[in-house]
Amino acid sequence: MPLRKRNQPAPELESVLMWFRLDLRLADNPALCAAAKTGLPVVPVFLWSPEEEDPPPGAASCWWLHQSLSRLDESLRNKGVRLIIRRGPVAETLISLAGETGARQVFHNRVYEPSPLAREPEVAAQLRSHGIALHSSNGSLLFDPGSIRTTAGGMFHVFTPFWRACLTHRDSIGKPERPPDQLRAPTHWPQSLAIADLHLKPRIDWAGGIRVAWTPGEEGARRRLRTFAKKFVSRYDKERDRMDHDGTSRLSPHLHFGEVSPVQLWHAVVDQTGSEPYLRQLIWREFSYHLLVERPDTIAEPFHPQFRAFPWRHNARSLKAWHHGHTGYPIVDAAMRQLWTTGWMHNRARLIVASFLVKHLLIPWQTGAAWFLDTLVDADLANNTMGWQWTAGCGVDAAPYFRVFNPVLQGEKFDPDGEYVRRWMPELRELSTRWIHKPWQAPPATLAEAGVRLGQTYPHPLVDHAEARNAALAAFQQMRSGSRKQRRSAGDRAAATIGKASNKPRKKR
Repeated sequence: MPLRKRNQPAPELESVLMWFRLDLRLADNPALCAAAKTGLPVVPVFLWSPEEEDPPPGAASCWWLHQSLSRLDESLRNKGVRLIIRRGPVAETLISLAGETGARQVFHNRVYEPSPLAREPEVAAQLRSHGIALHSSNGSLLFDPGSIRTTAGGMFHVFTPFWRACLTHRDSIGKPERPPDQLRAPTHWPQSLAIADLHLKPRIDWAGGIRVAWTPGEEGARRRLRTFAKKFVSRYDKERDRMDHDGTSRLSPHLHFGEVSPVQLWHAVVDQTGSEPYLRQLIWREFSYHLLVERPDTIAEPFHPQFRAFPWRHNARSLKAWHHGHTGYPIVDAAMRQLWTTGWMHNRARLIVASFLVKHLLIPWQTGAAWFLDTLVDADLANNTMGWQWTAGCGVDAAPYFRVFNPVLQGEKFDPDGEYVRRWMPELRELSTRWIHKPWQAPPATLAEAGVRLGQTYPHPLVDHAEARNAALAAFQQMRSGSRKQRRSAGDRAAATIGKASNKPRKKR
């Protein structure tokens, strides 16, 4: 155990560490409740070790994390304790803190992502070698991964049977726990970094739009949930695909950072009329995590291996146009501008822009997934991975590859009056609803009257939809033909090997 520095106060006889991770809340926090129930002084701690994360958190997530940690510290101080911030390797830092505080127990909620989940046994072993117990809880999912299985004991690969199986286990979803009334503080506090020392906020303040759009922290999550449950959940099924309406919960970043728990969300809406469509979305999140735990390789590899042979294209110019909302398709560009400004994008918009990238531009889904992880404030690894693989046609329960969204029709259906496009695309604001989703088809006089000059104030479409769709389907057929050839070739080699083996004399035992 590390020696105390000279003049450092002697540690408590014993305390416990509460290791906060993606559970930045006090209410319904199983690990915090367990730590408080020991009756010992509680030292809350947050460890920043991005070098150990794969992939590391993106820029928008870092901005949110700074705000959320600040709110968490305020909440903890109201309970009589404070948040200790440290940076460094997880196991070494926890062992050092235990030495400074006399802790023999560390409480935490598991993070169900490949890198931290794989590292947990090693962390536990290192702590144990120093006489420190690591207590793990599930504070981020309704059901432990591996607990929802098929009748044969396998993993579900189709959502609807998974959803039905979850409903049979719904009684196991306990009621949300109240936050501790008070937390016992140690006599002496260990040293702490300031949250600003983590350098999570951008050096150049590009986050103004995000700051206006969101209120990070547990209280912000509580207010948003209260508003959604009261005003929107009953019409969620009808409104959730309308990009021009505020019909979604907008709770995803709060849920990702653990400012609210899925148990709290479930019980807030489960008894309300019309809540099933929203509950299904919560179970989609469960489905994503259960799959990710089962197949951690899918953050980079297609679930269906034949898609490794897909003839993707790498076009830097097209990718840059997609990044910045300059594709020439207004619904795509509006969505990408919303993302860049607010760090968030409507779910229907995510499907549209993802389909455009992988099927109109034939750029690999991994490239789009990486951009979302960097720019979304709700950059959830499991949801992001499953969403992109679903759209690309290479994931479980995926959309058929031949389903290529037409951006014009999607815009006309889910933004029928063009309000969403006009909000995020001011250069098209004066264009009439008839042409707002297809300005390249508008008469020249109409464009001139609206102040739109194609190729100058707004770009021509990067690709023609019909031609892009045909190219995507041709690429899919090329992949399938290549996969069949590879399977035949592998089969021929296997048959030849079996034939040679069958002709060899058997060795005597």
